[in-house]
Amino acid sequence: MTITSAFVLFAVIWFMSLFVALPIRERSQEEEGERVPGTPASAPVNPMIGKKMFWVTIVTVIIWVPLCLFIVYGPLTIHDLDFYGRMD
Repeated sequence: MTITSAFVLFAVIWFMSLFVALPIRERSQEEEGERVPGTPASAPVNPMIGKKMFWVTIVTVIIWVPLCLFIVYGPLTIHDLDFYGRMD
């Protein structure tokens, strides 16, 4: 695994985790009953984006390190998944 592919793997896991974490514990202005003029009712009251990005990064590292180790040193290779004999 090259450095570029490791970085791309980290970025993909990070963005997927971020999209999962964004709606967690989110309260809209409509749910709170206090709407700021000029914003939609579905706008978040306090998005806590910095806190979510920090925790997403921590979770991503926890997922990414074992995955990279499995890819580099793992017992499973592309030849093990070649069921039709095309990789020979």
